[in-house]
Amino acid sequence: MLAFSRGWWAGWTRSQLAAAAVFGVATALMNTFFFMAIARTDLGKSVAIEFIGPIAVAATMTRTARNAGALLLAASGVIVLGGVEIDGNTSGLLWILAASAMWAAYIVVGSRVAQVGRGVAGLGLGLAIGAVALTPIGAPGSGPALTTPRLLILCLLVGVLSNAIGYGIDQHVLRRIPVRRFSLLLALLPVTAAFFGWLVLDQRPSALDVGGIALVLAGVVAQERDRIELAEVELEPS
Repeated sequence: MLAFSRGWWAGWTRSQLAAAAVFGVATALMNTFFFMAIARTDLGKSVAIEFIGPIAVAATMTRTARNAGALLLAASGVIVLGGVEIDGNTSGLLWILAASAMWAAYIVVGSRVAQVGRGVAGLGLGLAIGAVALTPIGAPGSGPALTTPRLLILCLLVGVLSNAIGYGIDQHVLRRIPVRRFSLLLALLPVTAAFFGWLVLDQRPSALDVGGIALVLAGVVAQERDRIELAEVELEPS
C-alpha cells in the first residue's frame, strides 16, 4: 500500500499519526481475533455475531425514525443469522465478540484516517504499524508459512484480498458517505459470508438463516430508500 502512495512519509501531524496507529492496531487485532473465531465456528455465524460492532456504531448515530427502523431490521436479521448460541462454543464466542469490538474501532477511527485525504497512505501506514504490533504474537508460529510455498502464497493472497483491496475500498467509501450509513451497509457482510460459507465450505444455511438474510436486505433497502427520498427533497425548488 505504501509503495503506491507517493510521499506517504511527509506531512503527517501528530494527531494523524496517532489515528493511523490506533487504526492499524485495531485492524490487526480485528483480523487476529476473527481468524481465531472462524477456526472454531461457522463463517456465516461468526460474521453475523461480529456485526454487533457496526450495529453499535450505527445505533449511536441514528437520526430519523426510518433509519432506526432500518437498523432494527438489519439487527434482527443478524441476530437470526447468529443465533442465540454457538453450540456451546464459549471460546469461539469470546473471540468473535473481541473481533466485534475491534470492528467498531476500525470503523470510527478508520473514518478519521480516510478524511485525511491522502488516498491509501493512511491505510498503508496503519497496516505497517499493525504488523509491527502483531509480530510478537505471529512470529513464533510463522515458521510453517515461511517454509511452505503454497501456504505462503495463500497467506499473501489473504493479505492482498482482505487487507489491501478490501480495506482500500473501505477507505474510498468512508470519504464519501457518513459513518452511520457505512456501518449499516456492512450488514450485507453476514449475508455474503453465509453464502460463501455454503458455496465453498458446505456450511448450508437453514430456513431460519434465509429469513435472517431477508431481514438484513430489507434493512439495507429501507436505509437506501431513506437516503434517496432525502436527496429528492433537497433537490426540490423552494
